[in-house]
Amino acid sequence: MDMDVEYLWLGLAIALLAIAFAVYIAVIMVSSTMGDRDSKKGRRTRWIANQIHDGSMMFLRKEYEVLVGFVGIMMAVLVYLEVIGINGEHIEKYTWLAFGFGAFLSALAGNIGMRIATAANGRTAYAVRFSRDRGLKIAFQSGAVMGLCVVGLGLAGLVIVYMALGDERLDRLEVLYGFGFGASSIALFARVGGGIYTKSADVGADLVGKVEAGIPEDDPRNPAVIADNVGDNVGDVAGMGADLFESYVDSIIAAMALGLSATVAVTAGGRTGTVAGLEQIEALTVPIIIASAGIIASILGILFTLSIPRPGNPRWALTGGTVFAAIMMVIFSYTALYLYVGEDGYNTFAALVTGLAAGVCIGFSTDYFTSDHQLPAKSIAKAATTGSGTVLISGMAVGMISVIVPVLVVCIAIMAAHFFADLYGIAIAALGMLSTLGVTLATDTYGPVADNAAGIAEMANLGHKARKRAEDLDAIGNTTAAVGKGFAIGSAALAALALFSAYTEVANLDGINIVKPEVITGLLIGALLPFVFSALTMNSVGRAAMAMVQEVRRQFREIKGLMTGRAQPDTKRCVAIATSAAIREMILPSVLVIAVPIAVGIWNAEALGGLLAGSLVTGFLLAVFMANAGGAWDNAKKYIEAGHHGGKGSAAHKAAVVGDTVGDPFKDTSGPSLNILIKLMAIVSLVFVPLFAF
Repeated sequence: MDMDVEYLWLGLAIALLAIAFAVYIAVIMVSSTMGDRDSKKGRRTRWIANQIHDGSMMFLRKEYEVLVGFVGIMMAVLVYLEVIGINGEHIEKYTWLAFGFGAFLSALAGNIGMRIATAANGRTAYAVRFSRDRGLKIAFQSGAVMGLCVVGLGLAGLVIVYMALGDERLDRLEVLYGFGFGASSIALFARVGGGIYTKSADVGADLVGKVEAGIPEDDPRNPAVIADNVGDNVGDVAGMGADLFESYVDSIIAAMALGLSATVAVTAGGRTGTVAGLEQIEALTVPIIIASAGIIASILGILFTLSIPRPGNPRWALTGGTVFAAIMMVIFSYTALYLYVGEDGYNTFAALVTGLAAGVCIGFSTDYFTSDHQLPAKSIAKAATTGSGTVLISGMAVGMISVIVPVLVVCIAIMAAHFFADLYGIAIAALGMLSTLGVTLATDTYGPVADNAAGIAEMANLGHKARKRAEDLDAIGNTTAAVGKGFAIGSAALAALALFSAYTEVANLDGINIVKPEVITGLLIGALLPFVFSALTMNSVGRAAMAMVQEVRRQFREIKGLMTGRAQPDTKRCVAIATSAAIREMILPSVLVIAVPIAVGIWNAEALGGLLAGSLVTGFLLAVFMANAGGAWDNAKKYIEAGHHGGKGSAAHKAAVVGDTVGDPFKDTSGPSLNILIKLMAIVSLVFVPLFAF
């Protein structure tokens, strides 16, 4: 066990190094100026940035009030099930404490990311007055802080919980499921609540401002613009941070769970207790080693991006850092595995590379189907010349056809990873896809910061050049955000499959017989859930957006001098409307995802297996379709705004805005929430499996 403990301590040290490096980058970024305090433009930039920060913090405070209540109730339930139990069955001791710790770290990761993003947006806006590269650097630095905090807190939290179990950790691994349950629960609430907020504000601002009033995007006369910019932070930064935090830790937990169950199974079967050539303790330690290697590779990828020159299209600087980190990950993981287990690590390494390659392929596919430089988005822009109806048809078609590559890539990755290392290999492939999350999340979080910077440049009147440079960075951010969602969804499918396999092992199910009526019932209910969940979240956006539209119309109508620029809009009212609507609307879909698998499992454990399989299939496909269709609609609009097909204010532009309005809840609310759904239901099943009927 000594070698195991040494590598655990090393993993904890590397996780803390990531957090320390994040603090260092944050200090450098915050030291940059947001404009001369004595200049009018500098004061205006600071005032707008502070409004966005204050609105973001107000939303988080309201959201955390609900989350603290939920976490408290859930911890009490887990304590009851530990002490009292049901029908003589109990869950593992201290699961409630691990749940609370996971929830706290998940919320902390999102909170840190949002704070640094709101500190960076005004600085980015002011920096693009001088050069596009300077703005890109600040925006990327804020994303790097987010990425490093997510992987650092995630790995540190898991290692701390695992080591706290002491010599009993192999017998009490179920406590880690509680940690993943806490992280996933907070992620779902944050993703759904933040998504409803950001899209209600975005839709309200676009429909009344750009379509009805005919004023530019981010026009300071539009009272919903500040709420829209706040939404970029609470949805695409805090929500995404919590989302990928739980994806990261769930992938590690799934690999550890399958490493344990697989070695136990082969030992019980009379064979040597190995999986993919690894002994039991090695199979549990390898995921920690892989995650540690990924953090080092991510740090080098971030340094690479910040140091290389960025001539021409700066998108290649972001892509270059991601590719460099992937190459370093291959080298570091091979070296680390060889040092730890020697030649026995070859199969595990092959499964890891399978997942890493699958993530790259999904990223390139997502880039093709969503980038404004590629044919799909351009075809949607062309369809806009004949009206909003053809825009919607074309975007739906692009989203549907875009599902092919990710599904085939994931299928190939599953087969290859299983060939190399059985079910354990699938979990390692999922971890491989997320191994360089520190740098991929940095490029993802860069997007909303650039979007905010474009809005601030417009509202603060920083000049045409600053606005144009910020819009260029924003267009790149749309693509990097779409690629980030592709990584999250692809890894979610692999991680959910690994967690599903772990559930069948823990529940002692030899297989799921789909001929049984109970299993078919569970399968259909599981396939239904992503559609019901998506309907609930999209309706929530619709209702919240209607309230926002009515408020913006009221202010345009009743505030004298607003349209001529002589009066200021009541932006705080719009922030308050979006906040209350998001907090109210996020509860039902989030509770549904937790309650349904528990109810089905209490009825029949095999039916729950069918439910997990059904939700995995439809949830994965629907998530890819929604994310890519929404990204393509958004960039088709930006392609027109760049001067094609009549440019801003043309009939084609108004049609494209309608498509973007439909795509907003697709790509930023329902779609990304689905990858949490399929993992959360699996981790809930693992936590509560002792209580289920067999």
